[in-house]
Amino acid sequence: MRYLLPLAVGATLVVGLASPALAQNEPTPSNEWTADVSGHAVTWGGSPRTGLIELGSHRLAQPANAVTAAVTGDGVVDVRGLRPDGQWTEWLEAPATLPVTTSTVQTRVVLNGGKASRVKLTASQAPAAASDVSVAAAGRSYRVYATREGLVGGTTANGHTIRSRDHFVALPSRRGLAPNNSGSYSVQVCASNGRCEWAPVWDVGPWNTKDDYWNPSATREMWKNLPQGKPEAQAAYQDNYNGGKDQFGREVANPAGIDLADGTFWDGLKLTTNSWVTVTYLWTGSGPVGTVRTSAANGTVNVRSGANSSTSQVGLAANYAKVRVTCQLTGESVSGTQGTSNIWYRIASGKHIAKAYVAGVSGATSC
Repeated sequence: MRYLLPLAVGATLVVGLASPALAQNEPTPSNEWTADVSGHAVTWGGSPRTGLIELGSHRLAQPANAVTAAVTGDGVVDVRGLRPDGQWTEWLEAPATLPVTTSTVQTRVVLNGGKASRVKLTASQAPAAASDVSVAAAGRSYRVYATREGLVGGTTANGHTIRSRDHFVALPSRRGLAPNNSGSYSVQVCASNGRCEWAPVWDVGPWNTKDDYWNPSATREMWKNLPQGKPEAQAAYQDNYNGGKDQFGREVANPAGIDLADGTFWDGLKLTTNSWVTVTYLWTGSGPVGTVRTSAANGTVNVRSGANSSTSQVGLAANYAKVRVTCQLTGESVSGTQGTSNIWYRIASGKHIAKAYVAGVSGATSC
């Protein structure tokens, strides 16, 4: 279940941001630009209702790691930068200094009921910020309490309409919120029964909205005195941290650090009640990565114990989810959305997925 409250907004807002977003009519790279957002579609969703205006990618004339933005109207600006490995940094609310110097940035305007008409952006070079990339190839992993989101028919923070037996997760910070139909921020969630699911982050919650607890204190947005990997809701519930309340002053009723959509909860992990799970935040890792693509009605691909469809199903990978590839091996020939292949990817110990359903993998080594 989600527990969210509105975010504060202003009329005219001047903030700083890492490299601006590219308007479709602005092909020339630049470090200063203006985006007219009044005509852009607004995606409304989440609880409470929040609007997102995706401004797209923008090429800089000179590499930079910081951007300032002046927003006319309601809202704040989020920014992210393209990393050298082709993946994105986390979204940071402007003003922001990215953990990488980049030539490509993306921005989005976050609304809270009002309208924005224009964004002025300037990219520059600032002293380097702390890196957000883990030294572990797979990414940072923490054991947190998971609750079932439900809310079928509702709309997530990125505008996705929640379906029956859906497959996605919610985290209590929009720093890791992927755009709809994207897995740029995905997690690997594993239950104590040995089952795992790879799913995109499409909602914000539970409890808090600025609790990126997977990050170290140097970059964590709030609750910097908590141990890395410990959600504020867990600390409030177990240790009476913050008087037992969340960031909005509400009494925390459970220690949840992640919400699971019904399909992830019931079908991917085979859970029957709220449980402790191990979550790997895949964008914090490094190495070969691919995107799951399936046309199946349930939007998932089977994850097997071996490189053969006759081996046991040990989890699911949701459509659009990113998977980190440990290595590849030869197995059963499978036909899927990416053609026919006898190559299978190992995406965790004892967990394999057919290449025929994974796009974009480069540099995978043999097992």
